[in-house]
Amino acid sequence: MNNHVMIIAEAGVNHNGHYDLAVKMIHEAKRAGADYVKFQTAVPELVISTFAPKAEYQKETTGSDESQLDMCRAIHLPLSDYVRLKAVCDEVGIGFVSTPFDLVSIDTLEPLAMDFYKVPSGEITNLPYLRKIASKHRPVIMSTGMSNLDEIAAAIDVLERGGLRRDQITLLHCNTEYPTPFCDVNLAAMHTIAERFGVKVGYSDHTRGIEVPIAAVAMGAQVIEKHFTLDCNMEGPDHKASLEPDRLKAMVDAIRNVEQAIGSADKHATASETPNKVVARKSIVAARDIAEGEILTEENITVKRPGNGISPMQWDEVLGTRAKRSFSYDELIEL
Repeated sequence: MNNHVMIIAEAGVNHNGHYDLAVKMIHEAKRAGADYVKFQTAVPELVISTFAPKAEYQKETTGSDESQLDMCRAIHLPLSDYVRLKAVCDEVGIGFVSTPFDLVSIDTLEPLAMDFYKVPSGEITNLPYLRKIASKHRPVIMSTGMSNLDEIAAAIDVLERGGLRRDQITLLHCNTEYPTPFCDVNLAAMHTIAERFGVKVGYSDHTRGIEVPIAAVAMGAQVIEKHFTLDCNMEGPDHKASLEPDRLKAMVDAIRNVEQAIGSADKHATASETPNKVVARKSIVAARDIAEGEILTEENITVKRPGNGISPMQWDEVLGTRAKRSFSYDELIEL
């Protein structure tokens, strides 16, 4: 059974608009063992109006003096940089993906032939955007933060009407608060999404630490997305809720261990524990010296380790039979 979980190391805009930092993040994502490194592509003026407010967490991390538009202008890379970043990923040996936030960015990324498009939570109610994504006929991984089941169903309907099959769509349970309070994670909703829509599911994490994405994998997540940064103390909106490289690697390593631990639904003695049967199980043995021909009773036989003799589950079959030979104290009984 293949339990491999796709791990997306979300660089996002944690490069703060600096190409050299984005390149460093690619190398760190590769070192951590992630399958993909993901950026965010946008033409800020096409995404954010001049009247759009900052989120509260953005005000806390970047101040309230500038607008959301000005903040995003400062931390986004020019569209031309993504071709170069894709080439770096190819050279390093890690998958490249970037989330487009507007229609122009979708067309900019399409020639890069990404393995899938990542739809962010904020675009799940954006009909023109979803139609544009579907028109590219690539698999889609869609985050569902802030959404209810009806909104998710409507988004899936748009994608399917645009030509995508249900098996090309993966849904990520998500909470968009940075950082997400543990009491608001609601991992159990991932099962609800899987059952309702019959799709692959995963989890996009914005909590502090690594416990929740690891738990999500144990609960069946097939995709994990997690923000990371080179330094949590850097200026910018998302650094405080991101993992530094060593913690990202710790998360990936833990997830890979859990992948192996999940195994299959078949319950059986594994190769590693089969030798322990002799050591830990018991057999029917002589409780005292027994003469040949003596009737075996509860007074002259008992159950002890090792487990390489007659199983105690055959106790009733042994009782009342005659000893085929003499047995010394503690010797394994034979029939």
